[in-house]
Amino acid sequence: MKSALVLLAGCLALTAYYVYLPLPSTVSEPWYLMVLDATFRFVQQSCDFYHYLGLGHHSTLLNSIVGCLEGLTMPPAGPVKITDAIFDGVEVRVYQPDTLVSQKTLHRSVIYIHGGGWALLSTKGRFYNYLCATMAESLDAVVVSIDYRLVPDFHFPAQFDDVLRATKHFLLPEVLAQYSVDPTRIAISGDSAGGNLAAAVSQEISQEENITNGFKLQALIYPVLQSFDFNTPSYQQNKLSPILARSVMVQFWVEYFNGSYDFVQPMLMNYHTSLDVSEANSFRDQVDWTFLLPSRFRKNYKLVSPTTGKPEIIQNIPALLDVRAVPLLANKELLRQQPKTYIMTCEIDILRDDGLMYAKRLEKAGVEVTVDHFEDCFHGCMVFTVWPLNFSAGFQTRDSYFKWLNENL
Repeated sequence: MKSALVLLAGCLALTAYYVYLPLPSTVSEPWYLMVLDATFRFVQQSCDFYHYLGLGHHSTLLNSIVGCLEGLTMPPAGPVKITDAIFDGVEVRVYQPDTLVSQKTLHRSVIYIHGGGWALLSTKGRFYNYLCATMAESLDAVVVSIDYRLVPDFHFPAQFDDVLRATKHFLLPEVLAQYSVDPTRIAISGDSAGGNLAAAVSQEISQEENITNGFKLQALIYPVLQSFDFNTPSYQQNKLSPILARSVMVQFWVEYFNGSYDFVQPMLMNYHTSLDVSEANSFRDQVDWTFLLPSRFRKNYKLVSPTTGKPEIIQNIPALLDVRAVPLLANKELLRQQPKTYIMTCEIDILRDDGLMYAKRLEKAGVEVTVDHFEDCFHGCMVFTVWPLNFSAGFQTRDSYFKWLNENL
C-alpha cells in the first residue's frame, strides 16, 4: 500500500511537471491553457514516435486525432445556409445569411482560409465551421471557406495554387452574382498558415491585370509570414510558448516545402540565411526587425545572423525565399498595391513579430494598416470559442476581429 502511494505521488509529480508551463501573469485561464498545451504536446510527441517507427506520417495521424476532437464540439447554430461547392477544382464551403433580406440585396463577403501549419484542420471541421457560420451571421455576409490540400500528401505550391484558383473563380462576375455578393466589398482573411496564404494570394491578385474585382480589405490573424529569421524577439521570447513552439513551426515549414528533417536544427540557428548564403542577402532589409519593430517589442534581444552556416539548405529548398510562400519578402512596389489591412497579433506567440514587421512594411509602402495587439492572448486562440475549448481569449479576439470587419467592409 505504501509503495502504491509513493508510485502514485511520483506519477502525479511527473504529470504536474509535464503540464506546468511558465506563462505571463496577464494570461487569463492559465491552468486551462497549460492543460490544453500539455495535451497537444503529448499528442504531437506520440505522433512523432509513430512516425519514427515507420508506421505512417505524423501529420496524418495528428490530423485524424484533431478531427476526433473536433467531433466533440457543438455544431454551428443560427440562420445561416451552408453549402459545399467546387471552385475550379477546389473544395469550398459557402455560408450565406439565410434571411428574407439576404435574398434581395447584395452582400459583403469574406474569403476565409483556415490555419493548421498547411497540414492540419479543415474548413469542414467544427472549429472553422463554427467560426465561419458565426461570421456570416454576425456580419450578414457571404463567407467562402477554402478547403485546400494538405501536407503530407501535397506540398508548396499546391496550397497556394488551390487558394488562388478558388479565389479567382469566386471573383468572376457571374459567380459573385450567383451568391448575391457586392463586388466592391470583398475581403480576404485567414489565421496562422491561412494568414500566410491570404497575404500571398492578395499579393498575387493585386498583380493580375485581368481581375475585374479585387479586394477591399485583407485581415490577417496571427499570420506566419517569414521563414528567414527564427530568432526574432517573439521567437526567442516564446520559443516554448503554448500551442505553437519554435521547433514545431520550423518543422511545419520544412514539411510544407517537402524538405529534409535534418535541416530543422540548423534552421533554428538561422544557418539557412547566414551571411555566407548569397541568395538571402538581398532580402535582409525586409526582415530586419531591429528597424521594423518598436523598442517595446525588441527589448534586449540580439539579432542572430551567423557569419557562416549551411548554404545547401537554400539550394535544396529555394522556396524558403519564394515570395508566394514568404509574403514578408515582397518588395515595396508589390506591398504598395495591397488593400487596407488588419493584422491581429498576440504577445504569447512566436509569430507576433511576423505580423508586426509586415504591418510596418505595409505602412511604409503607403497602405492603411490596423494592428490589433493582445497582450494576454496566445497563438490560435480565436477559434477556441466552442466547447470543450472555449477560452475567454477566443471570444475577445473574435469579437474584435468581427468589429473591425463590420466597420470597414
